[in-house]
Amino acid sequence: MPTFTIVLLIIAAVVLGGMIALYFVGRKLQKKQEDSEAQMKVGAQTFSILVIDKKKMRLKDANLPKIVVDQTPKYLRASKVPIVKAKIGPKVMTLVCDAKVFDLIPVKKEVKAVMNGIYIMDVKGLRSGLEAKPEKKSFFGKMKDKVIKKK
Repeated sequence: MPTFTIVLLIIAAVVLGGMIALYFVGRKLQKKQEDSEAQMKVGAQTFSILVIDKKKMRLKDANLPKIVVDQTPKYLRASKVPIVKAKIGPKVMTLVCDAKVFDLIPVKKEVKAVMNGIYIMDVKGLRSGLEAKPEKKSFFGKMKDKVIKKK
């Protein structure tokens, strides 16, 4: 019996040590992300763009400049990212969009976009407000609504 408790104590100590290490690594990564967002906001500019198309595509299939694809780590090149094809002035460009903003962007409409390079950070409606799509309800959420309506 004492060997069993010793093994459990060792496993608990290893799990606790792992959780502490993940906490500190997570804080460090969060600080790094906040710094990079602050740098991006410093260089941001507002443009009026006409959105032609938007979809989630693989980075290598998105028709982005070669330097962008080369600077991306190899394991991320196959992942899908939100891509927006837009007309900025006389030029049609392929832009990468923030995932939070992607659902707000209307297709075939003109919007004001806060951009840094080819990255869209925020959008505002030019002539009208932007509408967020309602979230899809889960199966249990739909069933709950049906039960409430019956009462």
